[in-house]
Amino acid sequence: MQLFVSKFLFFILNQVSKLSWKNAFRLSDFLRWSIFSVGRYRRDVIRENLKNSFPDKTDAELSRIAKDFQLHFTDLIVETLKFRTASPECVRERLQGDISIMDKFYNDKTNIIYLMGHRGNWELANLFSSLCFTHECIVVYRPLQNEASDQWFRDLRTRFGAKLVPMDCIFKELQKPRDKPYVVVLANDQSPNPKTAFWTRFLHQDTGVFRGVETIARRYNLTVLYADFSKVANKRGYYQVAISTITGCPKEVKNNEILEKQLRILENDIQCQPHNWLWSHRRWKHKRPACLKPEQTLN
Repeated sequence: MQLFVSKFLFFILNQVSKLSWKNAFRLSDFLRWSIFSVGRYRRDVIRENLKNSFPDKTDAELSRIAKDFQLHFTDLIVETLKFRTASPECVRERLQGDISIMDKFYNDKTNIIYLMGHRGNWELANLFSSLCFTHECIVVYRPLQNEASDQWFRDLRTRFGAKLVPMDCIFKELQKPRDKPYVVVLANDQSPNPKTAFWTRFLHQDTGVFRGVETIARRYNLTVLYADFSKVANKRGYYQVAISTITGCPKEVKNNEILEKQLRILENDIQCQPHNWLWSHRRWKHKRPACLKPEQTLN
């Protein structure tokens, strides 16, 4: 029975992917109403996250951001379904920006770790990276517990040649010999284990950060880039990428400096376009361990 339900569900999802973009966004409007107005999905979580992150904003301003986020959230759902079958031309059209720096690094035979937060459409970003970068594209991900769902997303993310590697296997993967430079793509703004996290201030709150990015960069001497994906105003489903360099010498910077620089860029980008982030995520569900003094977070 469970297998039948899974097959039927993914059949429906694949049919939705064939909708026109106009009808897909009509579906998004309906989903926003049903998920947030009727189902009230994580409305308290979203409200608390916004209130703590923007203490200077009025209730009216926070409500406006929350409503804009709700539509962004359901747009992400239908966009992801669309990108399951979208053409390469569609991917290039819907995400644009200057990526010439990637060609320079490729010509210099430079390996890269390419960071992003949960801004824009990260599934589109993954497809764009594997389609438009000359580097071998290695996407770090966390496998889903449901095997059918995990396979569906694997099929989506590898459409244009990206190699998916679970986070637990990335060190072993990067030890393999390669014929050309590679780029490791990952998002680093999830909520980590509080005992092993790097702790700092982010959006006015004590925030734990995964240390893996800096460990990978130092061990394999990878140039660290950060990519922001902003939404194009008044054009649903269109995004702009801006790539900045965090460091080209990861072994020479201070410990945790890479993580700090990444967070400061992300924080500024969120403030510039506040509805364009995953506010429904329980980002601050963990608290700084009482045994960890503030000055210890920078060690």
